[in-house]
Amino acid sequence: MESLGDKLKSAREAKGYSYEHVGRETNIARRYLEALEGEDFARFPGEPYLLGFLRNYGEYLGIDPEELLSLYKAIKIQEQPTPVEQLLKPSPAFPKALVVLIAGLPALLIAALIAYFMFIRPPAPSSDTDIPQLPMEYQLEGASLERRFYRGDTVIIPLGNEQYKVELQAMDDPLTLTIPGGKAVLSLSESANVDLNGDGIADVRVTLSDWEQGSPQAGALIRFDAAITAADPGLAAAPGETMSVGLAIFNSTNAYPFTLQAQFQGYCMFRWEIDRRERNERYFVRSDELNVQAQNGMRLWISNAAAVKIQLIGAGRSIPLELGAPGEVVVIDLRWIRDNDGRFRLNQYRLE
Repeated sequence: MESLGDKLKSAREAKGYSYEHVGRETNIARRYLEALEGEDFARFPGEPYLLGFLRNYGEYLGIDPEELLSLYKAIKIQEQPTPVEQLLKPSPAFPKALVVLIAGLPALLIAALIAYFMFIRPPAPSSDTDIPQLPMEYQLEGASLERRFYRGDTVIIPLGNEQYKVELQAMDDPLTLTIPGGKAVLSLSESANVDLNGDGIADVRVTLSDWEQGSPQAGALIRFDAAITAADPGLAAAPGETMSVGLAIFNSTNAYPFTLQAQFQGYCMFRWEIDRRERNERYFVRSDELNVQAQNGMRLWISNAAAVKIQLIGAGRSIPLELGAPGEVVVIDLRWIRDNDGRFRLNQYRLE
């Protein structure tokens, strides 16, 4: 079976990543990346650091963190068997003086323990030192930022000519973030719209994607999405693509989750990406159905536009989508955007 270190190294080399590249992307120092791949766990200042770095490194390389943690635990509990020579070697006869000394050991041990607890024992460390803290500061650049955060970590969010700080303050239930002018609390899989400058309009959406209560050393996977405006460069098509003018599907004072319901009329390769991070692909046949929900938006790739009928459901309304002609390959973006007047529209864009 492939070892923990070999698994990490093989995945990194398969992607063609250097230690410097991985370090820039994950904020893990090269010496710790080398220590993980070399299974040199003594180089870490404490096990909480080791577990956190191992999770982050595994997620970045596309390896299941739980599998890596299982390999690490197997290494920790592995025991070396006793050599056969020691098992077969006869026990020597003890001299009488040694027997007398062994008989008096319990009394000496009790006396030593009493002296230790009364005069020598150092004070117990406070709970604040149980988990070492190395607060990190990150910058929201572009439309979104998603990574694992630990208590005390902060995110700097630029807005106009100002910069605003959001800090992970507590990892209780619910998780608490300090924001300008107050706090935001999140439970697992919950999102919150945050107004940074106090103008009554949400500037960023914060989502708690992964978190295990009682395990602060594992951190919390948090996603920050900047609010999309009509002039947001994030709406631009990728190089080599052109984007049609957006067609409004829903119009509201706030963005809300919506559901895509697809009914397939024939053979179709269908790919969907939820909120710019969760991508799936499947080959569908006649009478198949698909229901998926998104918070902010989704992108669709359809191999045969006439082979599927799609409608969007949100706020009690159901709207059908116009896709294309038989045999036509289409790529469609569905995104919430914010107009200059502060209202939100769920727009449909077609990419060529």
